[in-house]
Amino acid sequence: MIKIPATIKDIARYTGLSIATISKYLNGGHVLEKNRILIEEAIKALDFEVNEIARGLRTNKTMAVGVLIPVFEQFFSTIISSLETILLETGYSVVVCDYKDDEKLEKERFDFLYKKRVDALVVVPTSLKGSDIRKIVKRDIPIIAIDRPIPDYDCDTIVVNNFEVSYKAVEKLITMGHRKIGIICGPQNIYTAKERLRGYIEAHKDYNVEIDEGYIKFSDYHSMESGFKKMIELLEKDSPPTAVFITNYDMTVGSVIALNEKDVKIPEELSVIGFDSIEIARMVKPPLSLVLQPTEEIGKVAAELILKRLKGDKSDFPLFKKLDAQLLIKKSIKEIKC
Repeated sequence: MIKIPATIKDIARYTGLSIATISKYLNGGHVLEKNRILIEEAIKALDFEVNEIARGLRTNKTMAVGVLIPVFEQFFSTIISSLETILLETGYSVVVCDYKDDEKLEKERFDFLYKKRVDALVVVPTSLKGSDIRKIVKRDIPIIAIDRPIPDYDCDTIVVNNFEVSYKAVEKLITMGHRKIGIICGPQNIYTAKERLRGYIEAHKDYNVEIDEGYIKFSDYHSMESGFKKMIELLEKDSPPTAVFITNYDMTVGSVIALNEKDVKIPEELSVIGFDSIEIARMVKPPLSLVLQPTEEIGKVAAELILKRLKGDKSDFPLFKKLDAQLLIKKSIKEIKC
């Protein structure tokens, strides 16, 4: 026997309340506490399901937030999990799309999420620019950039202090006596990669340490294999570095695999500072020094900012929030006597 779905009229009969009061509550409005309790009781008893599509058409709200990321990896997954935890508590769902580091797909997925009529968008841009967004977005919805700003577009932005923490990491190596310091960077067109490299360069300048361009390796953020290859290239130089700073999780994992395969002893033969890979750090002996990004905090701050904007609060817009990453020094750095 086919069960006939319950309607608002059924809830009205069950509770004795008006359809207007029930509709107001179902569409996110405030009602008396005693009425809220009655309506919730009826919803459970009658197994009532809200038609989200219909409600979205009436209220112009879908109670969904779109998230656009380059790839599904630990860093972004942790941010999304933190973001989603807070949004779910307020009735919002999260729709996640990845664009596989493909510039064309990035714009297509952005357009897809917008046309899904999400109430807000959280974006980790690679090639997306303000001109691209203005071609697509025709209604006023909150857009928040995380990890990287969107060029030529005024929106809320949450980033990490990439320059400062990278400067501190390289400064630590320099003050420990290292003068031949390698760095494995991300792609040259990515904001975070550029900021981390800038920290490396400025630390060398401030301490009057000459930079060997051959110690700077550009890699792929999202591939352990690329980290592996770039570490091998550094190890095979005629005059290899005495220390290496690896600026991303996947590249750190790949680099550690390379060091293990080449039987390079840390820190006796090479001092190492990695990025975000706390699990790998615990598996390596001695424990690996790391830059740790506040991934959960990024998600939390983004969620709270979204909710603030969705309430119509545009104070401090556009907000540029820079969160602090932590430099965690362990025993993977050897002091060199100058």
